[in-house]
Amino acid sequence: MKILFYYLLIILFFTGCTHTPEQQQASGIVFHDLNENGLHDSGEPGISGVAVSNGYDVVLTDQHGRYSLGLDDDAIIFVIKPGNFNYPVNEFNLPQFYYIHKPAGSPELKYPGVEPTGSFPESVDFPLLTGSNSEEFSILVFSDPQPYALEEINYYDLDIVEELVGNTQHAFGITLGDLVGDKLEFFEPLNRATSRIGLPWFHALGNHDMNFDATAQYHNDETFERIYGPSTYAFNHGKVHFIVLHNVIYPNTYTNWTYTGGLTDNQFTFIENSLKHVPEDHLVVLCMHIPLYIVEEWGETFLNNHRIRLFEILKNRPYTFSMSGHMHTQQHYYFTEKHGWLQEAPHHHYTVGTAGGDWWSGELKGNGVPDATMYDGTPNGYNIIRFSGNKYEYDYKAAGRPDDYKMRIYGPKVVPLNRHFRGELYVNFFQGSEKDTVEFNVNGGEWKPMRYSVEHDPHVSAMRYRWDHAEVLPEGTRPSNPVDCHHLWKARVPTKVELGENVITVRVKDKLGRVFESALNFEAVETDKRSENL
Repeated sequence: MKILFYYLLIILFFTGCTHTPEQQQASGIVFHDLNENGLHDSGEPGISGVAVSNGYDVVLTDQHGRYSLGLDDDAIIFVIKPGNFNYPVNEFNLPQFYYIHKPAGSPELKYPGVEPTGSFPESVDFPLLTGSNSEEFSILVFSDPQPYALEEINYYDLDIVEELVGNTQHAFGITLGDLVGDKLEFFEPLNRATSRIGLPWFHALGNHDMNFDATAQYHNDETFERIYGPSTYAFNHGKVHFIVLHNVIYPNTYTNWTYTGGLTDNQFTFIENSLKHVPEDHLVVLCMHIPLYIVEEWGETFLNNHRIRLFEILKNRPYTFSMSGHMHTQQHYYFTEKHGWLQEAPHHHYTVGTAGGDWWSGELKGNGVPDATMYDGTPNGYNIIRFSGNKYEYDYKAAGRPDDYKMRIYGPKVVPLNRHFRGELYVNFFQGSEKDTVEFNVNGGEWKPMRYSVEHDPHVSAMRYRWDHAEVLPEGTRPSNPVDCHHLWKARVPTKVELGENVITVRVKDKLGRVFESALNFEAVETDKRSENL
């Protein structure tokens, strides 16, 4: 009897350690779909050396393009395409690179997940399309469209998508989470809008894209999986290895917030196994929703020990870059040794600007879309990231603005000629950081430096002031209160200038060596003599 009792304890121990049953084997072929019909036709060769994963293990196809790896009853098998191939896409331009295996389907949730898939087929074959051998390409990066109503999907379509329709100069696009605002039925209309751009489009999962009635973390992405496939995956393009991470922990047992940022053991295993097949001189780009850094006033927003573990995996990777959304502000963050980064050169993390800006708030613009300026003063918009080999550069495009609209200058319109004046000139260089240099001159004179300052953007404060002091309620939704801006510079406005009209020219030299200029006109007027000590 004792022997039977201990035997049962052992069974319970091993079955309790994981949510998945004993593994089966999955197998199939990765092939070159020459006629792009999605079928493995005669004469279409298998592709050797292609990585295939079940979400943690990563194997390479053999000389005939065949793969074989472990499979459990809640798995997604996916292909990590080589840099010179493309994925096929569906009618919404969503890449088709995976096979979902859930014999029993997803658990019953408010928003449906995957229907029962039945047993795994004898062979699951993956087509890849002819790509490009070029190591130079660009991508579009969106974050947080986050519609809470169908009207806001229309805003997204008019303000962001419309100006990009047919712009196929980019290789693909990716949205870094919070695709919708908790209403998962909006995935489809959002996809329909994004598909008008005409590019293959990848997605990361955000905290507003989850099944909030899930009782276990591994079930919080069931609806996402039904529509987009795996929530953690990887692919190569050119000389860049992209790893897309579902980094939202929910339910959260680590902190007193509903959710927090972090990764699972399977994800760490997948990252390690994925990188085994990536040359050291390739750029590794991590794409996620929640930033890797800590937002102090909110507590431990990304688990410190998880970040340290991630940095340990990346310690021998000389070329890395990571991107996130979530904050509805724009910020460059540089991890150094004091943050646990294990290399001399810092790791660059970029929290990109959001498509929905300040949650589609503010007064309406000419196209009927809310102003949506983010609460650090960044206009809503999207990013363009350009790659050349293992190098990259970034650009921010404000929605509905000219390509050269890179900064907003804030200053007084009228100053007292040759009098003491406390007016200050502010420059919000939207895609900037403390590593950039900002200067100004008056009427073409000597260039003078501006001081980098982390504080509220006065333009944002002025917008909120107008709302709170309006005697007739403006149309639209009141914007959020301002927060510290990490791309702001200031200087005292000069008054020893010419009587009448004057021009301040601002010049930005960014860390990549690029130069941007803009100008502000102001007037100097005669005033009564007052104390110079005021």
